[in-house]
Amino acid sequence: MATHAVRLNAVTKTYGKGVHALRGVTVDLPRGDFTAIMGPSGSGKSTLLHCAAGLDTPTSGTVHIGGTELSRMNETQLTELRRDKAGFVFQAFNLIPALSVTENVLLPFRLAGTRPDHAWLDEVIGRVGLGGRTRHRPSELSGGQQQRVAIARALVTRPEVVFADEPTGALDTQTAAEVLTLLRQVVDATGQTVVMVTHDPVAASYADRVLFLAEGALVDDVYAAGPETIAQRVTALGSRRAVAC
Repeated sequence: MATHAVRLNAVTKTYGKGVHALRGVTVDLPRGDFTAIMGPSGSGKSTLLHCAAGLDTPTSGTVHIGGTELSRMNETQLTELRRDKAGFVFQAFNLIPALSVTENVLLPFRLAGTRPDHAWLDEVIGRVGLGGRTRHRPSELSGGQQQRVAIARALVTRPEVVFADEPTGALDTQTAAEVLTLLRQVVDATGQTVVMVTHDPVAASYADRVLFLAEGALVDDVYAAGPETIAQRVTALGSRRAVAC
């Protein structure tokens, strides 16, 4: 079994005529770690996440999720990989309004035509704190509760890695802290791997490691850093970009 959950090797992504979103990014993301990705606006954060998750195709370079190389896969195979080996949590909760909490969480199995492990389902729903709300629909839940449903849906298939793109962007400060604490607990208690894009230094401080991008290149990283240290790094990157412009 590969020691990394995700590996990118010399990954580039170019759009149109010379718009370089990623410039030769090489990085290993270990299993069981919580990694945050930060950088100034336009630095390539979301592009990196999308390429790592198989949602977008690099212009060059290779991406592995576990031992699987994504560039060798066709679209059908990529769809199956995203369904089986990746979980997704986005700023928009992406829940189905007509479905209950349990039905939303079980949606990956419904789409795949497979049967869930109900013991694990119960554990996941309990872990995210929704045991008393399994029959509620999204409109009956707060924003934080809806994001907890999304996290449960991401975890229920036991993915290799959970990709989170600004998961607290639509939440107030207290609710965001609750969701981030939940993600931290999932990593610590179950060995889950989480890769999160965020613009918020406080959110990034929940991670084991923070990667910093600037103009599509990986330029720095820190381990077990607090919000102030992270904010200083991001400010420095923004200042460097302003001088370069």
